Amino acid sequence: MIFAVIATLVIKMSAATSFTVLPVHTVYEGQKFSVTFRLDNGESRDIKVSQINGCKLIYGPSISTSRSYTAINGQMQSSSRMEFTYTYAAEKAGTYTIPEATVVVDGKRYSTKPQKFTVQPAANASKPASSRPVDMYDADTQTSDRAVGANDVFVRIYLSRSQVYEQEAIECTIKLYTKYTISEFMPTKQPSFDGFLIQECDVTPALNQEETLNGQSYLTAVLKKCIIFPQKPGKLTINSGNYDLSVVQYDNVNMGGFLTVRQPRTRQIKVSSNSVTVDVTPLPSPKPAGFSGAVGTFSVETRLVGDKFLTNDAGTLIYTIRGTGNIKYLKEPVIDFPSEFEQYTPKSDIQSVVSGPSVMGTMTVEYTFVPQTTGDFRIGSDSFVYFDPVKREYVTLTTPTYNIKVGKGTAAAVSKDQEEIAAKNTDIRHIALGNKQPGWRAEPVIKRGWFWWLFAAPAVILAVTIVANRRRLKLAADVEGRRLASAGKVARKRLAAARKLLQARDADAFYAETLRALTGYLSDKFTIPAGKLSRDVISQQLEQRGASEQLRNEVAEILDTCEMARYTPQSAGEIDRVFETVTAVINKIENLRTK
Repeated sequence: MIFAVIATLVIKMSAATSFTVLPVHTVYEGQKFSVTFRLDNGESRDIKVSQINGCKLIYGPSISTSRSYTAINGQMQSSSRMEFTYTYAAEKAGTYTIPEATVVVDGKRYSTKPQKFTVQPAANASKPASSRPVDMYDADTQTSDRAVGANDVFVRIYLSRSQVYEQEAIECTIKLYTKYTISEFMPTKQPSFDGFLIQECDVTPALNQEETLNGQSYLTAVLKKCIIFPQKPGKLTINSGNYDLSVVQYDNVNMGGFLTVRQPRTRQIKVSSNSVTVDVTPLPSPKPAGFSGAVGTFSVETRLVGDKFLTNDAGTLIYTIRGTGNIKYLKEPVIDFPSEFEQYTPKSDIQSVVSGPSVMGTMTVEYTFVPQTTGDFRIGSDSFVYFDPVKREYVTLTTPTYNIKVGKGTAAAVSKDQEEIAAKNTDIRHIALGNKQPGWRAEPVIKRGWFWWLFAAPAVILAVTIVANRRRLKLAADVEGRRLASAGKVARKRLAAARKLLQARDADAFYAETLRALTGYLSDKFTIPAGKLSRDVISQQLEQRGASEQLRNEVAEILDTCEMARYTPQSAGEIDRVFETVTAVINKIENLRTK
């Protein structure tokens, strides 16, 4: 019984089923080669594969299976993999297509996309490696005596759509393609998204996927994925980014006799991504009354909490919007409450997740009101208006009205007469009658203690003032010390979250928070939006404020280290050094004098 429950939980937590064909390695005329179809998170032997024209099937399929289980946050997850491998013989040089293959899993059909590959002439197999195209699987073609071509390593920006309406969601993916092993990767200029609102997606860049593009095989890594929302009509351009990379090439070193070994050698290169343009169509005019910028597909509902209402007792109206689109940027609806109700500031909560090329979620707004008088009242309806880009029209959703009866509460409402009496009581009140036989005690004032305290007070105040003034003048003279003290406060405030992550030894989160703190500080310091900060802008601003070349280099080194930490692991000692360095850098910047 326990095993059955565990098995059920594992099945529920298993990943989605997918069916793909793996890229074909370099093939030469007359040689054998393999084509592998991979089925992830599914089991089936009902596979159908068509013949590859120009190639002869020798054997297949050979089937291999594997399964793994992992526990993430206390929840079990399972994954399985089946691979179907077919062996062919390349009969003639040329470009061929692996046709669509299909497999049926639990009654559902999955298909691969057709994939092209090239069969090289047999003569090319005997040519020197330097004359053959670079092949990610052939180290002989990756020698250090050849330049790294534009088609060997590059970065591309992909958009799910290039023509949309204002505020319509677009999925943006930035991907690295390489035929070489990458030892270092550093973004020097991120693509700019001027005119867009952005919702980042969680991605962990890793060169762990193979992809065939234009008949060539590459290792790929998703560098960035986000959902963007255009904020104005017209042609908006996502400018290219710049990246510094170190690729691994090889030297063939003769060790004597017939022994030759490959020695890895790194080469520094610079890569720029492409630029892409989005054609943004303005929303149709005239815009209906009540439209506040919602674009997507939504539904609304409202409900009153409770069925009995009393004066001076709080009631709640809950307004819920669900849907897909720019839900994170919706405005709170305005509800028509009776004037006899006291209203509090609405409390809103938005829960959203990325779903495909858009964002789906829920916006919940709680309206708290307090009836002040008894009687029958009506809470008016609301019209929620959004634009549906699929239907290309505005849609109006109307919430119901609520007729409620308010009874008298235990803390009764204040009547008009009572309010007037209360107002009068704040004016001149009756004279209080006390002792009608006052006495007189004649005593010299000099004998009273308060007289001497009053006499000594000016002298005490004067002495305190003199001491405080001297201390203020001393601090004013120590300009450098005062600025350093202020700088220390700035650094501690900016790096408070990073210090906690450092103590927890959470390296990935520490570098991300440190980078966010430093760029946020520089953005505030220079009054420049964080999205427009670049290495050149930061260096220029620091130079204008009298920063030395050493300080500018220290800032650049910290930015590089934090960016690099996203792609390569760092030592524990390096984390401590980075924290000390960034604290010192902020202090130094605070002490700069603008030229």
